[in-house]
Amino acid sequence: MNNIRTEFSIKDLENLTGIKAHTIRIWEKRYNLLEPMRSDTNIRSYNVESLQKLLNVTFLNNNGYKISKISNLKENEIPVLVREIASRGNQKHHAINAFKLSMMNFDQTLFYNTYSNLLENNSFRDIFYEVFLGLLEEIGILWQTDTISPAHEHFITTLIKQKILVNIEKVQNLEPMKSKQTYVLFLPDHEIHDIGLLFLNYEIVCKGYHCIFLGQSVPINCLQDLIDKYHDIRFMSYFTVKPEMNEIHDYLNEFYDTLLKGTKNKLTILGQRTRQLDKNNVPDNIEIYPSIDSLVKDF
Repeated sequence: MNNIRTEFSIKDLENLTGIKAHTIRIWEKRYNLLEPMRSDTNIRSYNVESLQKLLNVTFLNNNGYKISKISNLKENEIPVLVREIASRGNQKHHAINAFKLSMMNFDQTLFYNTYSNLLENNSFRDIFYEVFLGLLEEIGILWQTDTISPAHEHFITTLIKQKILVNIEKVQNLEPMKSKQTYVLFLPDHEIHDIGLLFLNYEIVCKGYHCIFLGQSVPINCLQDLIDKYHDIRFMSYFTVKPEMNEIHDYLNEFYDTLLKGTKNKLTILGQRTRQLDKNNVPDNIEIYPSIDSLVKDF
């Protein structure tokens, strides 16, 4: 099946650009910014060029340009102006739009070029916190609203993971600092969303700590193998979609009884599933952090 999107509904444009469908219709009628295709039943649809133009128009509008002024620009002047503004300090917002376009078109070259341009003035860490995190949040919304397919999500997240792994490789040969504590990074059973955990691995290695990355879908009983070898472990995990909300407390209690009770070991958890947890209502030796950067600041 060909997953490349060539047509978009007005709702898709709203989800991808953040511009309400009502506003898009007004811009069409009043300023002729877009020329939608229409079905036999008069339903609007838009091509990739329309999506790209609307992303650029949104960028200019967010940077103080009135729609009336944008509408007077020639077609080829709009992307030129966008690049000029991006080069003056709004590069990261422009990059998010470029990454979204690369995702919709499965365009690896656009992804790599956009990333390379960002690297000219930003560190990898800055790109992750200021661009990739925002992009991933938007992708989550796009997936929830059926604007993108799993193929789109997997495409862009795989490319982001590649960049994280490349940067981990650059620092993994650093000699670990003298510390008795070992960091063990894992995802709970049936959890596969590992970008946050991969980046956390990068941050820990950069700090010079001994880190063992186990990755996706690790059952609690499998972690017992670590207990036999290490005696001061800080387990870290990311709960994105697993465990289920009604199972989290049972999971944490089992984890405590199996791996933490009577030891120096700790468990640190992050992710969407943890946001509704009461920090005062979890077993001892279990910590909840709202974000990676808040956790890293405590290292």
